[in-house]
Amino acid sequence: MRGYIHVYTGCGKGKTTAVLGLSVRAHGAGKKIFFSQFVKGKHYSEIETVLKHLPNITLKQYGNGCFIVRTPEQYDIDSAQEGLKELENIVCNSEYDIIVMDELNIALYYNLVSKEQVINLLNKKDPKKEIIITGRYAPDFIIELADLVTEMKEIKHYYTKGVDAREGIEF
Repeated sequence: MRGYIHVYTGCGKGKTTAVLGLSVRAHGAGKKIFFSQFVKGKHYSEIETVLKHLPNITLKQYGNGCFIVRTPEQYDIDSAQEGLKELENIVCNSEYDIIVMDELNIALYYNLVSKEQVINLLNKKDPKKEIIITGRYAPDFIIELADLVTEMKEIKHYYTKGVDAREGIEF
């Protein structure tokens, strides 16, 4: 079976949630998933579910807290670079069927990784592997390389009324 490149982007809520749902579906079909999270370094509730109940999903974070509210520092760049390096081996080997690169678009947007590095990584993809990329601000080259692109568009959000992120819903 041929593997495709999916992209979930846009400013609406639900990109990571959608990919987690796809990962749970794939797990149910016996697929092995490597779920990498760029920029994220906080302990989100989904991590507990993956660790306790989904042994076919390996989840690894390549981030340090949440720098979106500050300027990225060298250690943010180093974490993203570590993730990209690890993914180079994973996209070529046969251990995983699906590779998620959650928030890779944000890592590109903040120049934690380069366009050239990502193109090089995607060009190494085993043709049978499914690659899923998430994050706002998907650059044109990612959209061009993708086989499926979904944009999450915010119509209305309770954040605008001052509602903070809630455990089990947003994190």
